[in-house]
Amino acid sequence: MTTDPTLLRRTLRARRAELDPATLRAHGRAASALVRRSGWYRKAHRIALYLPVGGELDLHDLIESGWSDRKQLYLPVLAPFGANRLWFAPYTPDTRLAPNRFGILEPDVHPKAWHHPRQLDLVLTPLVGFDLAGRRLGMGGGYYDRSFAFRRGASRGHPRLLGAAHSVQQVEALAPQPWDVPLDGVVTEFAFHIFPHRNRP
Repeated sequence: MTTDPTLLRRTLRARRAELDPATLRAHGRAASALVRRSGWYRKAHRIALYLPVGGELDLHDLIESGWSDRKQLYLPVLAPFGANRLWFAPYTPDTRLAPNRFGILEPDVHPKAWHHPRQLDLVLTPLVGFDLAGRRLGMGGGYYDRSFAFRRGASRGHPRLLGAAHSVQQVEALAPQPWDVPLDGVVTEFAFHIFPHRNRP
């Protein structure tokens, strides 16, 4: 498989696009169940998730479980100022959503309610591709890497970063980049991978 990031994104997104709606729903249910059974989920109080776009792994079941389990759930929001970093807004069954500049729905709440990434316990991140060394290939905007840059170096460990993907998005190896923030694990419809270079639960 190509190592060119642009071509690789195109290839992996095409793989994801081939999944039919029934398969997408089944994958989301299976991955949500794996996360809910994990120690990472049980120990977390503040959990960030995402609303899927373009065939991303749909964790709707996990969101519903989080509300039932009295977890505090958050969704990423793009600040209208600053260096293209993410903040996280509370997400409840009553939260009003509005599209951001990319058309992705976000909680429509006052910025005073937003949380810095450091305040979270567990963050589930969408991705385009991943390998079992904990490397993540995103959409190319760098939002997650900039937002969680504090996880590089001495501040590793909190919050835990868990990629969420379909198994077809796994590749043998991704080329490391100096700005990458490695994942602690990845969940797919088949497995909850914990990477050995990170602290285990």
